Amino acid sequence: MIAVVSVTVEVKKWGNSFGVLIPSETVKKLELGEGEKVNLDITPKKRISGFGIAKGAKSFKREIEERDF
Repeated sequence: MIAVVSVTVEVKKWGNSFGVLIPSETVKKLELGEGEKVNLDITPKKRISGFGIAKGAKSFKREIEERDF
């Protein structure tokens, strides 16, 4: 049976190349050793900016609650 694990890692620059580190917990769980070959499915995580998210939305109308004091 082939084990599949999904982890989020950060891409690092090493010389003229880029690489990723596999967390030690994942290495232990999959019983990986030095020199073993693994397959990687890479899905980039996009940063989402909230700036301008409400652009074009109608202005907020404040409703004032009447109070008896």
